[in-house]
Amino acid sequence: VILLLNRPRMMQREPSTSSKSKAALNSSRRSRKRIRDTRNKARSELARGDDWCKCGYHANFDLSHEGLADELERVDGRTLSEQEFIEKYERPKKPVVFTHLMDDWPAMQKWTLPRLYRKYRNQKFKCGEDDSGCSVKIKMKYYIDYMKTTTDDSPLYIFDSNYGEHPKRKKLLEDYTVPHLFQEDLFKYTGEVRRPPYRWFVMGPPRSGTGIHIDPLGTSAWNSLVCGYKRWCMLPNEVPKPLVKPRPEDSVKQKDEAITWFKYVYPRVTSPNWPYAKPIEVVQKPGETVFVPGGWWHVVLNLEDAIAVTQNYANSGNFSIVWPKTVRGRPKLSHKWYRKLKDLRPDLIAIADEWNRTANESAPLADSSSDSSSSTSSSCDSCRDDSSSSDSGVEEQDKKKRKLEAERPPPPVTSAQLPPAPEQPNGSQPEPASQGRGSEIVVSSDEGNNS
Repeated sequence: VILLLNRPRMMQREPSTSSKSKAALNSSRRSRKRIRDTRNKARSELARGDDWCKCGYHANFDLSHEGLADELERVDGRTLSEQEFIEKYERPKKPVVFTHLMDDWPAMQKWTLPRLYRKYRNQKFKCGEDDSGCSVKIKMKYYIDYMKTTTDDSPLYIFDSNYGEHPKRKKLLEDYTVPHLFQEDLFKYTGEVRRPPYRWFVMGPPRSGTGIHIDPLGTSAWNSLVCGYKRWCMLPNEVPKPLVKPRPEDSVKQKDEAITWFKYVYPRVTSPNWPYAKPIEVVQKPGETVFVPGGWWHVVLNLEDAIAVTQNYANSGNFSIVWPKTVRGRPKLSHKWYRKLKDLRPDLIAIADEWNRTANESAPLADSSSDSSSSTSSSCDSCRDDSSSSDSGVEEQDKKKRKLEAERPPPPVTSAQLPPAPEQPNGSQPEPASQGRGSEIVVSSDEGNNS
């Protein structure tokens, strides 16, 4: 009887040291395999393992933020109202860094690698796309293992736009609030399902980042950095795309990466012979929020382990730019948006009507950001996830819905509702429906977008 009573207690002995070591070894092997599989899916062009670190940037690229140019004005965000921000920075399209907009965010204490590892260890976050454009995701615990050990020239970068719809990942929304300067959000009137992707949780190790891009649909963006340091470079919209993009000979397999841009393009745009405006350089510090006006080229490189959140938006200050691009790039969306704005924001309808009348009388302006992308891993998220995560159904439904929309003619709209969209001139192409990352934004990326 005594033996039987003590048996459960005997069976609850601590596992032996050898058992713990074996479990840790198996976990390490499983982590390496998941990371290897994710890398192969996200960057299939880097077929051989040594292609990922062929340039040796982990050893020979200087990531110190000391001594870097840091030219952008810094403003205490608490001293401005939303309308003052629009008049001083949004309408003039003036980049700026805001401080003290994140002081009361719980994320400033909660978004550390150990706490994210514990809370979201088994949740999957997007870190790229495969060759067919479907999202490539990785569990947080494997990604943090990757961050600690990677020597990749341009590491994988979490740039997730669907966290707000996931039952567990959406808890990240509880850790921050949209700063008061960016509360106006006109795309919200189109509904969460139909609106373009607009917010991103971004996280990555040193050397990760988002390549040079302009954010889609003329939207502006804000990027708030919780931890780490980011290096930004911004150029105005009038700089031609071929001059700001890396050349094919710069890096055949890494040409769209942020670190490639700083290695090869940055010396060209800062040389005395550069024929356009000099770039604006910024070193973003923890607790700072970078504002990127619509239409600006920007590229972002993480100098340390960095965690941030970024968001694209349309407000009354940039609506005159966003509306034409949305009509050209997302005509079906623009019909619904017009009807909603007519009911809820009639003060903006005059701007839309005036542009439509002018566009009907003359050819539409060329769209300089039509084929810019937020980053190498920033196309559409509407693709089936191979995992059993609960947001895979949302993504698949969104993909089917967009396919049906493309096959179905737009609903009839009377002239009283929306003047007819202008015809495109010969040879011009409408702006595609970008699903890019936000700015670093983002956004795109990527967040930046992410920046």
